[in-house]
Amino acid sequence: MAALGSAPVPPPSDEDHIRGPSGSPTVIEYADFECPYCAALAARLAALQVRRVFRHFPVRSSHPRAWPAACAAEAAGRQGRFWEMHDALFADQGRLEDPHLWRSAQRLGLDVERFEADRRSEAVQARVRRDFQTGVRAGVVTTPTVFARGAMHAGRIDAQTLARLRRLGW
Repeated sequence: MAALGSAPVPPPSDEDHIRGPSGSPTVIEYADFECPYCAALAARLAALQVRRVFRHFPVRSSHPRAWPAACAAEAAGRQGRFWEMHDALFADQGRLEDPHLWRSAQRLGLDVERFEADRRSEAVQARVRRDFQTGVRAGVVTTPTVFARGAMHAGRIDAQTLARLRRLGW
């Protein structure tokens, strides 16, 4: 369910980053790589049998490195390594400055020059901006925010909340 006065969340598409079995319940998550609650949610979702759709929602007002990190994940995705970079960024949120992003790209075996060019490209910036705008239109105001079975759940989503959601059909 979208927030009052907002558009529904767009359904998953071929342009989305999707992980998990296609027959499993789908969770659309709007997250920020600098948000500690997003990292905790990512770890919890990884342990569940769900199909995850990840969309960027960098909250620059409180997380100044969220936008560059989102662009880094997108740039890694252009070399087929989005989810690996996603995991690396959430695993080490205290190191989101450029030198650390370059080291993560190297560890993932990426072409670092291409990674850097892609990270700063208008196409990658537009992708992150598009995800953010779809979130705003769907009523997202904080991270993490997830949509499951048409219902929106915003803010800190702890293990107890996830257990309740799973009982409701996740």
